[in-house]
Amino acid sequence: MDPTDTAGAISRALAGTPVDAVLAAVAASADPDSVGAELVALTEAQPEATRAVLGSDAGRRNLPLVAGASRSLVRWLRTHPSDLRDLGTELVLAPLPDRDELRSRALATVTSAADPEAALRTFRHSWYLRIALRDLSMIATLSQVGAALSDLADACLEAALTIATEGSPEGLCIVAMGKHGGRELNYSSDVDVLFVSADGDDPTPACRRLLSTMAAPSSEGIVWRTDADLRPEGRSGKLVRSVAGYVSYWERWADTWEFQALIKARPCAGDSSVGEQFATAASRYVWPETLRPDALDELRAMKARAEAQLARTGTADRQVKLGPGGIRDVEFAVQLLQLVHGRHDPTIRSPNTLEALGQLANAGYIAHADAEVLANSYTKLRTVEHRLQLLDEKQVHSLPADDASLERLARVLGYSPTADAAAGAQFLDDFRVDLATVRSVHERLFYRPLLEVFAGQGDTTISADAAEERLHVFGFANSAATRRALTALTSGMSRQSRLMEAMLPLVLGWLTDAPNPDLGLLMLERLTEGSHRAEALTAVFRESPLAAQRICKVIGTSRPMGEALERFPDLIRMLLEQDDALAAPRDEDELLEGATRQMAWRRGDAGRLRAIRRFVQRERARVGIRELLGFTTHEGVGEELTRLASACLQAALDESGVPAPVPRIALVGLGRLGGRELSYGSDLDIVAVHEGDAGAFGKAEAVVQAVVRAVASPTADGIAFDVDLDLRPEGRAGVLSRTVDGYRQYWERWAETWEFQSLLRAQPIAGDAALGAELCAAAGDFVYRDPFPTAWRTDVRKMKARIDKERLPKGSDSALNLKLGRGGLVDVEFAVQLLQLEHGASTPTVRTPSTRIAIERLAAAGVLDAGGSSRLADAYRFASRLRDRLWLMASRSTDALPANHTELGRLALSLGYSHHPAPTLREDWRRLARRAHSVAESVLYPEQGSQQEFRD
Repeated sequence: MDPTDTAGAISRALAGTPVDAVLAAVAASADPDSVGAELVALTEAQPEATRAVLGSDAGRRNLPLVAGASRSLVRWLRTHPSDLRDLGTELVLAPLPDRDELRSRALATVTSAADPEAALRTFRHSWYLRIALRDLSMIATLSQVGAALSDLADACLEAALTIATEGSPEGLCIVAMGKHGGRELNYSSDVDVLFVSADGDDPTPACRRLLSTMAAPSSEGIVWRTDADLRPEGRSGKLVRSVAGYVSYWERWADTWEFQALIKARPCAGDSSVGEQFATAASRYVWPETLRPDALDELRAMKARAEAQLARTGTADRQVKLGPGGIRDVEFAVQLLQLVHGRHDPTIRSPNTLEALGQLANAGYIAHADAEVLANSYTKLRTVEHRLQLLDEKQVHSLPADDASLERLARVLGYSPTADAAAGAQFLDDFRVDLATVRSVHERLFYRPLLEVFAGQGDTTISADAAEERLHVFGFANSAATRRALTALTSGMSRQSRLMEAMLPLVLGWLTDAPNPDLGLLMLERLTEGSHRAEALTAVFRESPLAAQRICKVIGTSRPMGEALERFPDLIRMLLEQDDALAAPRDEDELLEGATRQMAWRRGDAGRLRAIRRFVQRERARVGIRELLGFTTHEGVGEELTRLASACLQAALDESGVPAPVPRIALVGLGRLGGRELSYGSDLDIVAVHEGDAGAFGKAEAVVQAVVRAVASPTADGIAFDVDLDLRPEGRAGVLSRTVDGYRQYWERWAETWEFQSLLRAQPIAGDAALGAELCAAAGDFVYRDPFPTAWRTDVRKMKARIDKERLPKGSDSALNLKLGRGGLVDVEFAVQLLQLEHGASTPTVRTPSTRIAIERLAAAGVLDAGGSSRLADAYRFASRLRDRLWLMASRSTDALPANHTELGRLALSLGYSHHPAPTLREDWRRLARRAHSVAESVLYPEQGSQQEFRD
């Protein structure tokens, strides 16, 4: 609206009042156009009351202030002239009654009213208006506003309880949670509650009526949104429980976040004796003698997921509450420190965030300067949140996207436009500074005091005992090793040590997010030993915090990958690459060129053997590091490792050293190599085929021997791959290479069913591709038979039974064995391979060496139903991924899930589990294995039941 039009409308509407004074007040408001329009509308709805208010100095101050900040309050004033008239007096700014007095007034209001619920709504909005006006007039502080809103909610709950119980609330207590429990409510916060009853009572109907009274919609709005979903089992749980009922749930089922939420629990209405019993019982669980080791990991992971989800929306930079540096950062930091130290120190248990910050500083758990910075920024951010929510009484937590709304918000907050910058721009600059400040303090809050203690600085923030306790609950179990490593990393005056000292608070935080912080710190110390590695590490830490964070994740997860960074410092530099570069796998030609170059420039057999081993170890580590950081999938790992093995075998063939002429020769992969599903610890199952007469045999044997020696013979550098030729005809007693005709003769006369089964996964992998393809084609003629030999089913069953009986280690838990246990890899592979043998002749599409692809094609062909195929695929993928991750964490092949809870928990954390990681991972595997086993049994023993019978 044009300013002239606004002034004219006000002059006409407010004739008989000091119009010039009113216009001056409107011009000074946060949004003159909107405020002017609101006053005109208000005059039309309540002409006498509006003119009376604006005829007084108090009214000209109060009403434009309210109209500029809250459309919802103006809507209320249009239908409530008594509240409107109050704005024309100074009494509206008088101190508010205390909690007990407000409660008494609420009870008197509803007990004397013909319509108690309507009277309660009026009571709530009238006092809400007074609280807001004191806030906008800067008479009340943020803490006072939050407390006043919470006291008003308490009074409304007490009155609603009286209505719901018809004046008899004995035996029922309402417990405030969240911001209500902390007496720090927002203008539009839900009132979070729990209902607690005396033993033997079931006041559920009364509680339902209370919720209805509080939140029933009407033309005048509601009393308050009231949320009971923080109760055990959420919306599906019982609305009311006794204290014993809550204890039973906490004892058996509660998650860490539920105990974190109970920090703010406060009995606020109803039977105080029941409330005291609840508070006493809850205290034992919120503040236990010992904190579960993975408790804080769960909470940090939940917060990280929330931030990641917010980041994907692209709105994090405007988030007041949930984004980095926002309100949640402060609240989360305070509550984590309370959980860590409050167990043994009752003086820091306040449910109020600002009070708790002061308590933590006074008790020496955080520096006073850090507490002051957080308190100041928290106050400013919460004030912004209040102004956002007061506008329409909606739960808003992000800044407006349009300039006009941002300008109005800034002016409500007290900013004024200048010749150089709009009010909104000034506010936005300050807002970003506050976010950065909070995030900076948040990231170092937990760890900077620890460094002071371990560095032996005289004026430390926390005691040595508190430092040890904090380290322990954040995952650093070996405090002596931690102390030694921190001292080594930060001692001296070198550029490296100064950089490490500055970054260690961040680094410790990143290591805490890793599955094994102790390992990470040990590996970090090792990476700084030796000038070349130390320089590479320092450069990465200096140039890119993101790359430094990546290093911490790798070394805090995998000892083998940490040792690879130690052996190959160029991999440290690799972590500086952009995401798209890290996501790009090496192609086979690139790998072959690298392997050949490494072998070619070394002299002598020993040099070449060392070169190929270092090349494979480095490239395998590159794949492993990229997998840990999420830059390749598990399926991608299988393909990349197969390419590496192929390149290694090809380089060894090319550099065999066997004098010319050498016959055409090919290496054909079997097993996981043939299926291009290689894992980190896989052997290379191969057979060799050559072309030529009997005279070529000797040369072919020599070439194969040279390849095996180059790739698999042990040296001081280990091996490149373990090569297994035992699947060749006649096994270890057989010759190393045959012609295609030689294989045909053997298959025709001597081969057993298991040998044909192994040929299902045959695929050329190195050497002469045409010759390898010829062998695979010849094998197909023997493998895929029409009709299917019925005896083969019996043979496959017998072989499977023999494996089950003989290969599972004695005393091991078969349920934890990923390969040989029920539903494990062998179960899936035997089921899939039997179906391929049976249907491959009639349905050529199911012929593939890849188990994963075979499952898909068997389903597409209708051989497996959708349920059976998904069960087999899920178990196969999960088991394969678990085996690979176990190798990455321990550098050894293992087929069993760890029985040790700590080791299993670390495995689970590395895979992204956060909620009870160890038992959840174990149960996930058992569920998938159980389902896959049912399908495998139906395939191997169809006479016992079809796949359909095994569906959930």
